[in-house]
Amino acid sequence: MQKKVLVIGSVWPEPNSSAAGSRMMQLITCFLNEGYKVVFASATDDSEYRYPIEDIGVEIKNIVLNDSSFDTYIEDAKPKIVLFDRFMTEEQFGWRVEKNSPDSIRILDTEDLHCLRKARQKAFKENRAFEKTDLFSEVAKREIASIFRSDVSLMISSVEMKILEEVFMVPPQLLCYVPFLLDPVSEGRKKELQSFEDRSHFVTIGSFRHDPNWDSVLYLKKEIWPVLRKKLPEAELHIYGSYPPQKAMQLNNPKENFFIKGWAKDANSVVQNAKVMLAPLRFGAGLKGKFIDAMLNGTPSVTTKIGAEAMHDAHDWSGVVSNSIEDLVAGAKELYTDKNLWEKSQENGFQLIENCYDKSYFSNILLKKITQIELDIKGHRNSNFIGSMLLFHTMRSTEFMSRWIEEKNK
Repeated sequence: MQKKVLVIGSVWPEPNSSAAGSRMMQLITCFLNEGYKVVFASATDDSEYRYPIEDIGVEIKNIVLNDSSFDTYIEDAKPKIVLFDRFMTEEQFGWRVEKNSPDSIRILDTEDLHCLRKARQKAFKENRAFEKTDLFSEVAKREIASIFRSDVSLMISSVEMKILEEVFMVPPQLLCYVPFLLDPVSEGRKKELQSFEDRSHFVTIGSFRHDPNWDSVLYLKKEIWPVLRKKLPEAELHIYGSYPPQKAMQLNNPKENFFIKGWAKDANSVVQNAKVMLAPLRFGAGLKGKFIDAMLNGTPSVTTKIGAEAMHDAHDWSGVVSNSIEDLVAGAKELYTDKNLWEKSQENGFQLIENCYDKSYFSNILLKKITQIELDIKGHRNSNFIGSMLLFHTMRSTEFMSRWIEEKNK
């Protein structure tokens, strides 16, 4: 019988809208290539930007929050693996899976460490340095509990792996490092890319619903672009992203060469035609898909230490990394005008893709981890008493709250 993976998505996959969407598609493809039947379920409404996953053989399932219909479904389906997209989804459905399909391996895909991103954002808004104590929030209590309850959590960032192990004392056997899963940029692809001379302007891209992206746009508008434009008066800044609010569209100013473009139908084309990716993120977590898009399309990047965090190990960055406005502006100008530096930065990006995001290598790590758990799932769970304890109490709190909501809705 064909093995089945049930993915419970917090949203439907939108790879052209967010890095999370791209990440989810990579995981789905990994399971399809291994011969799994993949079912994607979500309680959210469909969206116009959703990827047509049916076209690649994925079954679609609409589910309902706080409704026992899911219990019947999961009991009949009995998937080998249930993959939760973000900890909030595990909170909502994890106890139902454990109760009605206890032999299913429960995997949490964290996307990024939410408590880290929220803590950094809070410190930034309070105009102070981030401290380790900022991590100990209500979000952290929920998120870390979800990680303990799961059989394994997929981590996209080595920095976040270290935080979980050293700050929250999460056992290493509950974590699996799986960054973006990418093929190297082929020589043929490199020759197809636009040259230094054929490119123009700066670009940034990212969902406007993601707070770090929106803050980056404001940072560019108020502090960086006015200085950089004086040094490169002919250059333009093109800002792309899904779901732009009216307050974002109002920033569009052709006289300042500052353009809010909205959603990009083809992100690769947009990034490939730009000369430099300019994205000074001041807070955030995880890996940043915009820089992956830039490297895949041969576009050097200018960003902050937060932006480049955990993305290049000991390898040289594909461009410039600095937290100083002066250095960001100077680096952006140099990349934009110096062909030799630009081409060296481009090659650095190609090397990063090959050395840090090898699809075959990290896919095998994930699949081996699943096999290891499958061979002795009882022993694996017995070694995680904290997770069993949290699951026990969750069954008596989240479950009864959910059942109360279900009755109330009737």
